[in-house]
Amino acid sequence: MKILMQSIMSIILLFIGLLMHMFILAKRRNIVRHSFCVETRNPQDKVLSVFFISDIHRRKIDKHFIKKVKANGSFDVVMIGGDLAEGGVPLSRIEQNVTSLAELGQLYFIWGNNDREVGEQAIRKIINQNNGIILDNKSAQISNHSQWVICGTDDPSNRNVDVPNTVKNISDFEYSIVATHTPSLFRKVEEIVSPELLLAGHMHGGQIRFGKYGLHPLGEFVEKDGKARLISNGYGTSLVPLRLGAHPESHIITINY
Repeated sequence: MKILMQSIMSIILLFIGLLMHMFILAKRRNIVRHSFCVETRNPQDKVLSVFFISDIHRRKIDKHFIKKVKANGSFDVVMIGGDLAEGGVPLSRIEQNVTSLAELGQLYFIWGNNDREVGEQAIRKIINQNNGIILDNKSAQISNHSQWVICGTDDPSNRNVDVPNTVKNISDFEYSIVATHTPSLFRKVEEIVSPELLLAGHMHGGQIRFGKYGLHPLGEFVEKDGKARLISNGYGTSLVPLRLGAHPESHIITINY
């Protein structure tokens, strides 16, 4: 009986230890760096710097994280790739997170499947107060980089996705970035245009994985022939504040052209 009780206690302690490890892992402030060169006939020795963060959900963007990002310089594009929030997140926290991210550079935002749970007008007001640009099936020229356009789709959860309208102005520019919250829209985008950079999140890398097994694939950065795709594991968590085998991440992308 004593051996059985000791075995049960050992299992319980191991389980508690695993939960603590998963909780700590979910709170890491990981910044992943990527770089690539676009194909161009007239190289100009210019650099476009992009900061990408998605799936913040309930997480706080604290001063330590912002300081860590700022140590890498300023950014031409600061893209919030959807799921800035979800139902139950206080508007004060959302406002604080957006204000902090706006310190890094020109802010852009696309809708995720959870954002409207806190109220669409509330999100719009917070983004606008921080001089952010909401890309809901729209595009915008990137400041100080007149050859570049950034485009963003609405999320399929709103049943308002319009990929043709999102990318209709791409032909007016030499280079383009397209952001969609869900990577399932990549195919629809690439049926029409071939952007230099595609950005998405949503999948959380599976969030909790056991070896190679997870609900969704791990995020990845893939570059080929001067074009790149990034699917992020995301920065926050959904349902439970735990991660395993899919580290939280934000991204710095350096594009040489």
